[in-house]
Amino acid sequence: MTTARHLETIDLLRSRQFAAEPGPSDVGSEGPGFHIAVLGGHPDPGDPYAVAGPDADLRAEAEQRRAEHDALLEVLDHRWGDASLFDLTGTQLRAADEGDIPEPWLRLSSTVPWIHLWRVEGRWIGVGLSEFQLLAVVTANDPP
Repeated sequence: MTTARHLETIDLLRSRQFAAEPGPSDVGSEGPGFHIAVLGGHPDPGDPYAVAGPDADLRAEAEQRRAEHDALLEVLDHRWGDASLFDLTGTQLRAADEGDIPEPWLRLSSTVPWIHLWRVEGRWIGVGLSEFQLLAVVTANDPP
């Protein structure tokens, strides 16, 4: 059921217009040329207790997010073919050296180290996993 809900969110974002200005959305954040959805985890990666509370089993939550991530990748690979794995770890350094890195890539690079990407109907669809969040992105902006 969770994978089905994640697919619904991704399909919803694929059909939405992009926002003119960056800001929050009902599933995460959005801006010119992108949507980012928090599919699972905590809304604030700096505060792991923001949703779960101090007694939560964070290890079990991380294992659950990993299982959701892997299941979602399997379904999306079946739907669109094998994903490309894009490394975001150097994006912050490139931004400091080269300047302008387009969103959502700069924002994603501060959250996930890598992202699985598919190119579908002129847009990039990505799924990334961090210590605290499972994210999906739909963007018209090419990776840096």
